[in-house]
Amino acid sequence: MKKAALVSFVFASLTYVSCAQGTADSAPVETKAPNATYKPAFAGQTRANGIKTKTPYSFKVLTEGLTSPWGIKSLPDGRLIITQKEGTLRIAKATGELSKPITGLPAVNSDGQGGLLGITIDPAFERNRMVYWTFSENVAGGTHTSVGKGKLSADETKIEGATVIYRATPAHNGTLHYGGRIVFDKSGNLFISTGERSDLVTRPQAQALNSSLGKVIHITTEGKAVAGGPFAGNTEAKPELYSYGHRNVQGLAFHPVTGELYSNEFGPRGGDEVNHVRAGKNYGWPTITYGIEYSGKAIGEVIQQKEGMEQPVYYWDPSVSPSGMTFYSGDMMPEWKNNLFVGCLSGMHIARLVIENDKVVGEERLLSEEYQRFRDVTQGRDGAIYAITDQGRLYRIAKK
Repeated sequence: MKKAALVSFVFASLTYVSCAQGTADSAPVETKAPNATYKPAFAGQTRANGIKTKTPYSFKVLTEGLTSPWGIKSLPDGRLIITQKEGTLRIAKATGELSKPITGLPAVNSDGQGGLLGITIDPAFERNRMVYWTFSENVAGGTHTSVGKGKLSADETKIEGATVIYRATPAHNGTLHYGGRIVFDKSGNLFISTGERSDLVTRPQAQALNSSLGKVIHITTEGKAVAGGPFAGNTEAKPELYSYGHRNVQGLAFHPVTGELYSNEFGPRGGDEVNHVRAGKNYGWPTITYGIEYSGKAIGEVIQQKEGMEQPVYYWDPSVSPSGMTFYSGDMMPEWKNNLFVGCLSGMHIARLVIENDKVVGEERLLSEEYQRFRDVTQGRDGAIYAITDQGRLYRIAKK
């Protein structure tokens, strides 16, 4: 085993522990051949230099008792609230002990990529106990990516007064590409991500300003467009749109220093992206992409750059299938300060990206030896990183 990493495993009562210590490296972490031979727009846009964490850290499985978890958020008291795809919430203690399923949310369509998806809590949660979530909702004509809110009951067994405050229209009769992340901005408004629902017939709606599909949406807690949005004066556009030209955004996070919004989104075969999301900007899908069709065919006019369309800060080829993500701002691991951590599904690791001047200058793969589909990551109140996997695990990653 390389001196750069020392890993040990201990098994006891459904708990696995690993310790690792790393040193600097330079070879990219991706060693597989790309699906396409497209030229990046700038140096470091893909296959950045590999790095390794120098500070010794450990990871531990707190529980394996979750059922298809999708979103995770820290509560003010340090516990974690977690969505489960079939439509219930769980609260996890630091010990890994799970609450009984929390009910009272609207019915979800959990077929395919649907279900109960992203979650966040009100900035004033300690006072009002309000929770916000996204989900796939059955409606006439198919399904929506919808946004709900409600109050966590005092006994934490149910959501009270659940209401749907926003629906991403039009509906589509399919079960793919819902997007589904949700975050609060510093003004107390919500950013929501949607997908373009995958099918060839719906793809063009990512470019359509009269559609909510393939967008980043900016709404109030009442589900209304935030005033003064980039399309507020455009009578042919939905006023809640913030950015467009997205394929399937499953990661949203704010940079802890700049306060700027970043996203990630799935490409098809290759072309998974990290984007710096700016108001009114067009991120190109399906006109430009660094990916190819699942069949191996080229997409559209086979272009990767076009005037008026934004370039990703970073892209992966082959795909890692990025999902939930968070910037690290804690004091426990100073080495990780302001780094972006991305849960990867098909990649089966957590990607750590070091970003300087809006460019990725280093990439590391964490927990790849666990062979888990990492669905979401969040920073805990204790400064550790917590991650959930499709297989039902909750991990804690912290300084050794």
